[in-house]
Order: sequence, then C-alpha cells, then structure tokens
Amino acid sequence: MAAVKPSRPTIGRATEAAAPERQRDPERTRNEILEVATREFAERGYAGARVDEIAARMRTTKRMIYYYFGGKEQLFVAVLERAYAEIRHAEQEVEVDQLEPLAALRRIAELTFDHHESHPDFIRLVSIENIHRARHMAKSAAIANLGTPAIDVLERILERGRAAGVVRREIDAVDLHMMISAFCVFRVANRHTFGTLFERDLLDPALRDRYRAMLGDMVVDYVR
Repeated sequence: MAAVKPSRPTIGRATEAAAPERQRDPERTRNEILEVATREFAERGYAGARVDEIAARMRTTKRMIYYYFGGKEQLFVAVLERAYAEIRHAEQEVEVDQLEPLAALRRIAELTFDHHESHPDFIRLVSIENIHRARHMAKSAAIANLGTPAIDVLERILERGRAAGVVRREIDAVDLHMMISAFCVFRVANRHTFGTLFERDLLDPALRDRYRAMLGDMVVDYVR
C-alpha cells in the first residue's frame, strides 16, 4: 500500500483556524492589525503601503481589515491616532504635580526624549504625514483633541513656576512643547543625514545621557 503523505497546512487553513479566536476577541484583533499596519506604513509610507501585505503578515484577509477599519485611509488614520495617544498617555502617567516646577519641566522633556527614542516608527509616521500636509490627521477628531492634554500639563507647570518665582520668562506652552519636540524628533529623524555630514551618530548609546541632560538644561535655562 502506498504511503499517504501528510497534508501540509495552508495559509488559508491557518486563517480559518485563527478566525474564531479573532471573532471572540475583536479588540485584540484590532490591536494586532494596528501593530502590523504601523510597521507597514512606517516602512513604506502611505503611498507605498499595501493592505494586501498587512493581511499577508497577519495571515488573514483584506476583508477582515476592511471590516474593522473600512479602508486604507481609515486604517492609516487609526494608526496615527494610536501613535499620538501613546505619547499623550505617557505624559499623563508621569507624576509631575509632585515635583517642583523646574524639575517637572525637566521630567517632561526627559519623558519625551525617552519615548521618541524608543518609538522610531512614531517619528517616521509623523514625517510621512507631514509629506501629506496632515491631510489624514485633519480628518480625525480624536487627534485634534490629543494636543490639548500635553499643553495643559505644561501650562500647569509654568503657572506653578511663575507663582514660585522660578519661571521668569513669558512663555507660551505650545512654543515650549515645540522646543522639546524639535530636539527629540531631530535626533531620531535626522540620525542618518546628520551622521553622514558630521560623522556622529545621534543615537550612539555613549552620547545618550549627554543629549538627554542637554535637553533638560536647555528647557530649564530657557524658562529662567
């Protein structure tokens, strides 16, 4: 009798097997799609990203992705919303109200430094969306509201600093937020071009503490 060769599982069968679990936990499925989509958009940009590729990486179908998000543009907007929500959540978690004002400002600057360094995909997504002139962000009410908490935190700290007499400059909280973000984004986004020009890796671990302290000093010296 001829030996019967065991059949190999196909992607289609794996997809079918995974489908019931995904149906039971839609929030998990949505987060998994966003994880994969974040990498795809960050690597290839909005124009180059393919929903087919995202589905293939997840071993699922485009239909499932469209079921959760509606289409490529809506998926990209959801990716941006999630990326901005993560940094806003981190800012809200830090206990700055218990710190004296200048220490609190330094802590916010350090948190932004750490987050941007550990989330390079966020920097790439922001760069990509700037190429598109924030066309996708403009369609998101959620993102429009995500800027407010960051500014509120800075305004509270600045107000305490003025009352204590340690913040002597008239400072707009949005300008201060821009100052912190500019340093942190530049360090990650311009790593390769800066390194080519000056033969210095901005993400060199040996330089990390120096740049982190530099940002904090810059912010504190500016407000004084």
